[in-house]
Amino acid sequence: MLRACGAAAPASVPALVRARLARPASASAVASSSALEELAADRKGLARVVLKKGKTQIFRDGSPMVYSGAVDRIIGRPPPKTGDVVLVADGSEKPIGWGVYNSVSMFCVRLMQLEEEAKRDPASALNMERLLEERLCSAVDLRRSLGFPSTNTNAYRLINSEGDRLSGLIVDIFADVAVIASSAAWVEKYRQQIQSLVSKVSDVKHIKWRSSTDILKEEGLDMSEQKEPAPSSYSGTVKVMENGIVYLVSMEGQKTGFYADQRESRHFISTLSKDQRVLDLCCYSGGFALSAAKGGATNVTGIDSSGSALDLANENILLNKLDAERISFLKEDATAFMKGAISRNELWDLVILDPPKLAPRKKVLQSASGMYRSLNALAMQVVKPGGLLMTCSCSGAMTQSGLFLKTIQVFCVAHMDSWVLFTQT
Repeated sequence: MLRACGAAAPASVPALVRARLARPASASAVASSSALEELAADRKGLARVVLKKGKTQIFRDGSPMVYSGAVDRIIGRPPPKTGDVVLVADGSEKPIGWGVYNSVSMFCVRLMQLEEEAKRDPASALNMERLLEERLCSAVDLRRSLGFPSTNTNAYRLINSEGDRLSGLIVDIFADVAVIASSAAWVEKYRQQIQSLVSKVSDVKHIKWRSSTDILKEEGLDMSEQKEPAPSSYSGTVKVMENGIVYLVSMEGQKTGFYADQRESRHFISTLSKDQRVLDLCCYSGGFALSAAKGGATNVTGIDSSGSALDLANENILLNKLDAERISFLKEDATAFMKGAISRNELWDLVILDPPKLAPRKKVLQSASGMYRSLNALAMQVVKPGGLLMTCSCSGAMTQSGLFLKTIQVFCVAHMDSWVLFTQT
């Protein structure tokens, strides 16, 4: 166990959690000198990334990504290397926070702590090892307060990148397996420490490390040259429970295919499915389809092009003792299936479209936008009038650019007789 969690005495709660609950200190209580300046005085060679005029407030407001275009100059000799801790300063060179540097990425610095936080928690300031422990403890406490894990859900997201102030790091818990996804150079640098901390979380017995090779290449890391340490060798499948539904999750390949951040969406679909005819496109191992069946759908069809994923989906039918007459899975390309359904004038009350990441990088944003447009145009045509389409995107480049919402809005106007629910994960 990482440490005891729950409603303990204030002293047992991590400093960052106490700081979030505490009321802001009055101006008279805040020292005029910079806490980071004082701490940096003992750190020789600590570089300072100075922001351009007018670029400071967005980071004080919480944005963790310092783009290279926001940087005016870098003070430090020798210059910082990727993975180094650096100060981030305003135009007058006064520190506003600190983070980890990358000499190659468009994200020049990923902010880890602001000046005000350093004053409240100086032990974690400029100290990645201590900060990692504090942030992980805070994440564990938060999940415990939300009831995870529980008797009916032992698959959940423990660390959600920027959501838990650890940009580039995701940790999903699947029963006793922790899957750690790395998409930042600093995460790879602190790999050993992260694995050690996660291994101490209650019930975690195995760790699977997944490096996002394409994204890390843009961070300046060629993962093909990296050796895979033994702790990441866990493979096979693991049986988990989410919202009372049992799933087999594969640990093979680069992704599990079972996204813990869609838990509430799957539960929501179950509440809408009673007496409905449901189509789950790009269903993988049947997350939404099984939820719909459990929710009382009269008929559920899942479509995916992966035979191995559908093998899991069919096993999941048996594990949950569902009626095979009411739920079935077909191995077919989603586009081809929808075109065939349109030609047969076949319609569904509820359609879920959750394709894989079509835009892993900004370079392919335009082509991916076209694919999302085509898929959603077809999906709209297989929804009954008055029915519901739930469409999803896990492509950060699409959602952050606003293109996903714009694409959906076009079809919302064209199909005013149906409802559209969209999720961005």
